[in-house]
Amino acid sequence: MPGILYLVPNTLGPVDAADGDVLAAILPAEVQALAARLDYFVAENAKTTRAFLKLINANYPLAKPLQEIKIAELNVNTEAAALPALPALLAPLLAGQDAGLISEAGVPAVADPGANLVRLAHQHGIQVRPLVGPSSLLLAVMSSGLNGQSFAFNGYLPTDAAQRIKRIKQLEDRSRQEKQTQLLIETPYRNGAMLEALATACNGSTLISVATDLTLASESIKTQTATKWKSDIATGKTPDFHKKPTVFLLLAD
Repeated sequence: MPGILYLVPNTLGPVDAADGDVLAAILPAEVQALAARLDYFVAENAKTTRAFLKLINANYPLAKPLQEIKIAELNVNTEAAALPALPALLAPLLAGQDAGLISEAGVPAVADPGANLVRLAHQHGIQVRPLVGPSSLLLAVMSSGLNGQSFAFNGYLPTDAAQRIKRIKQLEDRSRQEKQTQLLIETPYRNGAMLEALATACNGSTLISVATDLTLASESIKTQTATKWKSDIATGKTPDFHKKPTVFLLLAD
């Protein structure tokens, strides 16, 4: 009988173990305990996953010494170059071993190459169990004050400035027609350019929310009109979000 593929949530950014039980407010005890008993993981980055498991180990002893826990990597490079190799990652599961899928941040398989492994697990008759943990997208919707009844995640927008503006206008039109909140993300070092593009492309009354470092000590959430954002940008009052994970949301009236 195949093992179970557990989708193990991660923190939404680096946390300091010196701050005490930093996971208590982020992951339920049951999730930590379950992750601790697994000795095979598929993750985006083995090094950062070991750091996460070290935090788990402070509360719940791991099934094996950290150095003996097997961590197979599945990331953007794997997705692009070796998609046919993914079934090999399922071999331990097909042999009856439980495993955990971990993203670099937040919940796995959402805006994450792990979705391909989850799909293959279903194709191979492997049970998939999602575990409770932080999702930056849902937290951003919750805290934005925008429409939480209807929303859509659009991932990354084009890097070309003209194409990005065109796409923003398309999303704003969709938001207006469907009264739907539009979510998007950006490579953290381009957050400033994204906010400026949103404030410039959107109508002045369109609401734009910027949610940065959710659940972390440096968390920042702010919702206001495009006109107000343009004023803040002009006076240098933009959020402290350079190189920090940020979710952008808009809702047109």
